[in-house]
Amino acid sequence: MTHSTAPTEATAPTATDELIVTRRGSAARLGHLELNRPRALNSLSFAMVQQIDATLRDWADDDDVEAVLITGAGDRGLCAGGDIVAVYQLLTGQRATEAEHFFFVEYGMNHRIAHFPKPYIALMDGIVLGGGLGVSAHGSHRVVTERTRIGMPEVGIGFTPDVGLSYLLSRAPGRTGMHLALTGAHVSGADAIYLGLADHFVPSERLEQLRLDLETLPPDEAIARHATASPASEVQQQRDWIDRCYAPESLADIIGALDAEARRGNDSARTAADTLRRVSPTALAVTHAAQLRLATIGSLAEALTQEYRIGVHLMHGADMVEGIRAQVIDKDRSPRWSPARLEEVSDDDIAAHFDVPASGDFELPRS
Repeated sequence: MTHSTAPTEATAPTATDELIVTRRGSAARLGHLELNRPRALNSLSFAMVQQIDATLRDWADDDDVEAVLITGAGDRGLCAGGDIVAVYQLLTGQRATEAEHFFFVEYGMNHRIAHFPKPYIALMDGIVLGGGLGVSAHGSHRVVTERTRIGMPEVGIGFTPDVGLSYLLSRAPGRTGMHLALTGAHVSGADAIYLGLADHFVPSERLEQLRLDLETLPPDEAIARHATASPASEVQQQRDWIDRCYAPESLADIIGALDAEARRGNDSARTAADTLRRVSPTALAVTHAAQLRLATIGSLAEALTQEYRIGVHLMHGADMVEGIRAQVIDKDRSPRWSPARLEEVSDDDIAAHFDVPASGDFELPRS
């Protein structure tokens, strides 16, 4: 790869235009990954995941690369998640093995980001959902703005929080992580900092200058030039009712507690209860069980293994295909879940999602 010599000059894009890989700054010290599918809100294709992983593997061993920056093209957000339309096409085209491989490689990439040996800076401006959090929330320097909206809305398509976010959410204050995992609620940049999913608040108008400063300054110094105090977190302000309502160990009791809170006039609790009744009962029950199990899981690698097992089983079930169809293919917003009621999801059904899939288990990349 040709090195740049001018402070703001960049190398030419690589062959995959969906991901622009450049080296910036003096002696090309800053590796820059730009997700480049703005019309699709920079959703991650399999080619993008493969290229991010391969690039990080190379840069980890390149002494000239001192830090890595990831951003999203356009002005709507960093990344809206994985390309679920492509996943839908694989699942409906009897190509589930390819879908499994997509997640296998993606989770390995998430682990690589979390353990990257150099500063990894993510500018989490605008929309950051699902897989978008997978390429950002595991970084060492996570920057949000007043425009940031983050979330893990997987239960709404019959899936489960993944890309290592189940692990991070399980370690959020109180029961806030359980609340976000089960409802898929979108929250602010200030909330992300409170939840442990981000580190620094930078006004969006300062991001371009921050990018330039990162080409010549250590990340801590560059970010300190532009960071401001984070606004108040609404999730933190709602901790009282969230902790109380999500304290029960059964989903039925959680929904009952949310209903009781709603009767006291809490509209946020009412919205949460309505959401839990609307999403996939199977995905909801499995996500709840996964979050409970994460209390005894001590590493991201173990959490990714659990996510992979769950994910493969859900891909082979009925609800993921139906959820994607209803939300993004036909857009009728009327999924027909199977089973349709939470009461019909048995303990055995839930437990089976944690078994090693017949196609094999998740393994971390060897290099």
